[in-house]
Amino acid sequence: MLKLVVFDCDGVMFSSREANRHYYNDLLAAFSCPPMSEAELNYVHIHNVHSSIAHVFRNHRQIAPESIEAVRLRLDYAPYLRFMTMEPDLLRFLALIRPSYRTAISTNRTDTMELILDTFALRPWFDMVVTALNAPRPKPAPDGLFMILDHFRLRPQEAIYIGDSAVDQEHCAGAGVDLIAFRNRALAARYHVDDFMSIAELPPLRAKG
Repeated sequence: MLKLVVFDCDGVMFSSREANRHYYNDLLAAFSCPPMSEAELNYVHIHNVHSSIAHVFRNHRQIAPESIEAVRLRLDYAPYLRFMTMEPDLLRFLALIRPSYRTAISTNRTDTMELILDTFALRPWFDMVVTALNAPRPKPAPDGLFMILDHFRLRPQEAIYIGDSAVDQEHCAGAGVDLIAFRNRALAARYHVDDFMSIAELPPLRAKG
């Protein structure tokens, strides 16, 4: 029986593609580098910040990684929140499932996740949040999901994950957790949905209702 619903952040809870575009382009601009290509934007949208920086600066090896990290740490993420849009039915879905299920987040975000939780008043809605900062290895490694399962003392079949990328697909496969693919029909997933309230109608959740 399903007991735990785990969420990805970017591309699931939030449309954050434009926030990522502005953030990484500003970081590149700080070193007079050209903006990202669409392929690079696709990459940073699903990977953690350190992998993303290494990727977008891979052709600018004259710039020391220490210099990039110093600028990143000084770059306030708060202004980029205006480019993030929360899914309109997220809170309604959370209010519906919270009496019956534990909820958690497993994301490749790092130090920006805390700001997002507080800015959008989401902290009370989640029992546990795992990021690329506190997981031993970031997604697609299954570590974050294993941490969450261990915390709640649950088996993989008692959890389900809502994700939107191939990284999420691999994340779930490594942990043996079923995937709900959010607006990505190309993923190999147990279920495919286009909005949160459709998830409430899926067999694992209806079984408890």
